Amino acid sequence: MITHFITLQWKSFWRSASMSSGLFMKLFMGFWALWFIVMMGSGGVGAFFLIEEKLNLDPLVVINELMVYWIVMDLIFRYALQKMPVINIKPLLILPFNKRKIVSFAFGKTIFSFFNIIHAFFFIPFSVVLVQQDYPIANVLLWNIGLIALIYSSNFLNIILNKKDNLIFIIGGVLALCIGLQYFGYFDITKYTAPFFEGLYNIPFLVLIPISLLVFLVIISFRSFVKDLYLDAGLATKAKNVETENLEWLNRFGKTATFLKNDIKLIKRNKRARSTVMVSVLFLFYGLLFFTGAVETYEGPVWRIFAAIFVTGGFLLSFGQFVPSWDSSYYPLMMSQNIRYKEYLSSKWWLMVIATLISTVLASGYLYYGWDVYLAIIVGAIYNIGVNSHVVLWAGAYVKTPIDLTSNKKAFGDKQAFNAKTLLLSLPKMALPMILYAIGHYAYSPYAGYAVVAVAGVAGFAFKNAVFSKIEKIYRTEKYKTIWAYKQKK
Repeated sequence: MITHFITLQWKSFWRSASMSSGLFMKLFMGFWALWFIVMMGSGGVGAFFLIEEKLNLDPLVVINELMVYWIVMDLIFRYALQKMPVINIKPLLILPFNKRKIVSFAFGKTIFSFFNIIHAFFFIPFSVVLVQQDYPIANVLLWNIGLIALIYSSNFLNIILNKKDNLIFIIGGVLALCIGLQYFGYFDITKYTAPFFEGLYNIPFLVLIPISLLVFLVIISFRSFVKDLYLDAGLATKAKNVETENLEWLNRFGKTATFLKNDIKLIKRNKRARSTVMVSVLFLFYGLLFFTGAVETYEGPVWRIFAAIFVTGGFLLSFGQFVPSWDSSYYPLMMSQNIRYKEYLSSKWWLMVIATLISTVLASGYLYYGWDVYLAIIVGAIYNIGVNSHVVLWAGAYVKTPIDLTSNKKAFGDKQAFNAKTLLLSLPKMALPMILYAIGHYAYSPYAGYAVVAVAGVAGFAFKNAVFSKIEKIYRTEKYKTIWAYKQKK
């Protein structure tokens, strides 16, 4: 049975309408996965000697103190980026397959998730160094078993939390509060959590606690999904009463207003689109890593423009990456109407521009760190409006992955509004402004660097019509390929 499921998944990948782009993305993601593996491995080896020589502290004690943040941050990143195992649930339910077999195969796929394996590339090298430094091998082994159980507990807890939006935001808020209280010296949560992680090393029987937690979460999540694995239950689409809205204030945009109204209604009414916007708000806080000096690595001048692009472009980089996939369910119908691509693309562009301007205003709190910081944010906004908004629309013509808006938060559906693919597609948009800023900064001054980036943004805005004409031609060329891809059932 399991072999049959694997065969179906293999055929699904190679016969998919988006196979070519999917293969490219897998190769691209493989490169970054390799990079993360190298960084984690080198960090595992270097952490011991860095803590011992620079801080004159016991490395194991320091790691145990920080472990609570490691576990909670891992859970939050899983929620934001990790996709649940995707298999064609509905077609399988009408076939003589045991539901427990289906769930077991889907759960088995999560065991080999990159989000689980990546931790080993830090802790295994770190543990090897511990053994080489005469730490008892039995104690180190028990400590690793406990951590493995906790990491996989996060994996199955994430499966459960994917049905609880509010809960994950509460966890994130509590984490931010604890970090802030510890930073300002009011409350240190590590004093209460570190003894437990130290106990995994010192007390052999304490490892039974995370193992028991893992078993409990596996049972709960397994029973939950078996219970919901019915066409007329857990996988059914819930009906809701929706109030109509005219949004007449958008009529000033002419024919483009029709598409703007559809997008705003989509964001307000659909859980997946709404959660994407909520996640994009978190981009506003990304600049704290760069502008506060909290991370020494990010203190270079070029990193300021990198942070500014993220702070003002959260909506553009998250929601914008799914254009036109947000409309995939009715895209064929829309293309059969007398609709100009320019009007359709203009609506998406205006939506991203408005969101960028709002983000720039909300980011005015960074004035606390000086005018230079906010100047970088303004320049980043100009570049996002003039250049990155066009790049996003251009890239959308080639991303032919449909979005099933009814599958969000359903068993084994494509749950994440913001995933690793979205993040990786945004990385190339960071390189050009950093290069432009570096040219001006190192050739003359920081203000020259900002001027070069701003000029690029203004130039993109000035040549908007010409750029849109090029993008429109690309969409026309890809029109029937896109329609065909959106009709495919994955």
